[in-house]
Amino acid sequence: MELDRATIDTFMASHGLGTAVINTGNPGEYTIKQLAEETLRQLPESTSKLVYAPLPKDDPKRRKPDITLAKSLLGWEPKVPLQEGLAKTIAYFRSLV
Repeated sequence: MELDRATIDTFMASHGLGTAVINTGNPGEYTIKQLAEETLRQLPESTSKLVYAPLPKDDPKRRKPDITLAKSLLGWEPKVPLQEGLAKTIAYFRSLV
């Protein structure tokens, strides 16, 4: 976020890339079911249940972000594992109430 637009545009052009969209997702691949199960595991007091429904036709079959651009342009990659990040997120939202 600290890079100016000209730097980003120059980088994109020099690599033959179009619009600067930088994925900062986690390249660790988890299903939505795994994410939901881990969330419920970390919220033992929850009475929520998983609900299964047909997927939308355009639902991606794989969710594995390519963060190559974030690494090369920003020097960024995730450092917090899913379970730890989820625990911190839950703690943050609990602190709001």
